[in-house]
Amino acid sequence: MGITKYLPLFKLRICSLITFSAIVGLIATQGFSFRTLFFLIVATMLASMSASAFNHYFDSDIDAIMKRTKKRPLPSGSVISSKTVLTLAVSLFVLSIIVSFSTLNYMVALHLTLGAFVYAILYTVWLKRRSWINIIIGGLAGSFAVLAGGASANPEFCMPPVLLAIVMFFWTPSHFWSFAIYHKEEYEKAGVPMLPVVVGDNKTALYTLLNTILLVGSSLLPYVLGYNGLVYLFAAVSVGAYFIWWNVKLLKNPEKNIAWKNFKISMMYLGVLFTSVIIDMALKSI
Repeated sequence: MGITKYLPLFKLRICSLITFSAIVGLIATQGFSFRTLFFLIVATMLASMSASAFNHYFDSDIDAIMKRTKKRPLPSGSVISSKTVLTLAVSLFVLSIIVSFSTLNYMVALHLTLGAFVYAILYTVWLKRRSWINIIIGGLAGSFAVLAGGASANPEFCMPPVLLAIVMFFWTPSHFWSFAIYHKEEYEKAGVPMLPVVVGDNKTALYTLLNTILLVGSSLLPYVLGYNGLVYLFAAVSVGAYFIWWNVKLLKNPEKNIAWKNFKISMMYLGVLFTSVIIDMALKSI
């Protein structure tokens, strides 16, 4: 098996999304070098992989209960031990901080530390099994990645990455609550109080719509404040309206297939919106 047996521990798709968000935060500052970009990618991936590995370690008991997670390395009885996973998580985190502090700056190291802390400790250890607000607080992990990206180019306060971090914060509940509706029975079986388990699918769909309206509203701020141009505005309005439309469909009929469609659309929404930031910055530099 070699190194491949460790790969599922790192949730590489999620880590890649977090790292992409950090890259967008960097580009939004309108000034960066490829050296900065390279080390930001390395440091962010390491921090994200560390938090993911810790999540596997701490949640192995409930992962064994849920169908979609019971084949993960620890609950499936893989040759990987819990001690190995914890050691790997700590080692990757330390390596991330060393890389970010030595090649970038202390603010990048601080934001990546806070992001990993939010996901591993506040979300995984404290809130996930206790409160439906778990994913709201957990969403700050992605926001700190955007701020780390901005800090890698400018360690002082910089508004564009802050605005994008706010967008990332509002995006996470709209993204995850749709996912939680789809997997409601599994979370209920595992005793995890995700929002649909606590208030039901109909109220979750309503809260998702209200949150998405806040998300789309916050996404207009970079244009309103003059940091992004028409390409960004077009993307924010068009994919925002499309996302809200599907949220309305979910509110009218909170079935699993519509919830899953909303989950997929949320990924598309963030990808298009953040890509438009890159295009906008590229056009400004011409």
